[in-house]
Amino acid sequence: MVLKECVRGLKELRPLTHLLLPLCFHWIAEAMTVSVLVDVVTSALCPGQTTCTEAIYISGLQQTVVGIFKMVVLPLLGQLADEYGRKPLLLITVSTSIFPFAVLAWNQSRESVYVYYVLRTISFIISQGSIFCIAVAYAADIIEEGNRAAAFSWITGFFSASHVLGNLLARFLPEKYIFVVSIVLLIFGPLYMHFLLAETVERVPKRDRDSTFFTKITNVAHKRYESMRDAAAIVFKSPTLGGISFVLFFYELGMSGISSVLLFYLKAVFGFNKNQYSEILSMVGIGAIFSQILVLPLLNPLVGEGWILSLALLASIAYGLLYGLAWASWVPYLSASFGAIYILVKPATYAVISKGSSSMNQGKTQGFVAGVKSIASLLSPLAMSPLTSLPLSTVKVSAL
Repeated sequence: MVLKECVRGLKELRPLTHLLLPLCFHWIAEAMTVSVLVDVVTSALCPGQTTCTEAIYISGLQQTVVGIFKMVVLPLLGQLADEYGRKPLLLITVSTSIFPFAVLAWNQSRESVYVYYVLRTISFIISQGSIFCIAVAYAADIIEEGNRAAAFSWITGFFSASHVLGNLLARFLPEKYIFVVSIVLLIFGPLYMHFLLAETVERVPKRDRDSTFFTKITNVAHKRYESMRDAAAIVFKSPTLGGISFVLFFYELGMSGISSVLLFYLKAVFGFNKNQYSEILSMVGIGAIFSQILVLPLLNPLVGEGWILSLALLASIAYGLLYGLAWASWVPYLSASFGAIYILVKPATYAVISKGSSSMNQGKTQGFVAGVKSIASLLSPLAMSPLTSLPLSTVKVSAL
């Protein structure tokens, strides 16, 4: 039974090969830098220390700025993907990660870390969340509605598998080669897409070729406003889409706050380094691969996306509580085990949103709901950064 489901899932994904292969390389490249970034940033901003309050506040500021702009950028990119095609938007979004990591590959001084944060903030504004939204819309163009939940689960499963591979590379590669290898993989992704990825949307014909520059700008602004208003109307007039937006807002409010400070917290409290980070992230990734590629496709026909989403949300609560109450260095590993379940929030919500949207509005609705999530990611660091840095500063003072 399980083997049949796997074979059927792979057959459904065959048309998505030229989408998933470059995205996997992109995700591997990004994942392999996560565990080493904490050490690089801490060494540059707070040399000789294990606790770096400045890094925590900068990360919180970065997330706040990204959240502010993503509220507009994510719905806008979704609209543009519906109108001008998935491929050009994917090429833009996956290319933005090259530049910040190139800076750290060249130099890891204090000034370079500041430049990295500026470029990475711009990259996050354009790519964070939007890559998934456009990829899901691309898949919805090709995959039949009844098979989309399984297809989305396989896509997020490949995302988790890429993170496991990235963490393994980070675990065994010397630190000085990590950013160089990452850049090579990041460049490969858009080049592959450019030559081999097929477009699934007909481009909108240009009708204002003879208009003045000011008229063109005015028309574009008006069109974007109307399109965004239409997307809001589609979401809030639908009980399903409105409800999922409400749930995801509070989910993202908690989870993005935890993720923005978690690695700095573990470094300060338990002295974790890139090896422990890689172990925890690999543990989450391996469990996520199993749950997304095998468990969700088997459970979804039996219980539906709603039940799976509820179970995943309960697991996210346990995940957060265990990290907050961690009393020994093994507790974060226990907490990470719940990642295999809460990771199902993503494919389940993609399936719910896709089912509640027409084929013409896949990009709009996915982008608008992602914009709602970005509001939560904007608000969460306002509380999480002070709440994390204050007790860590107290621990540091008492240790002195």
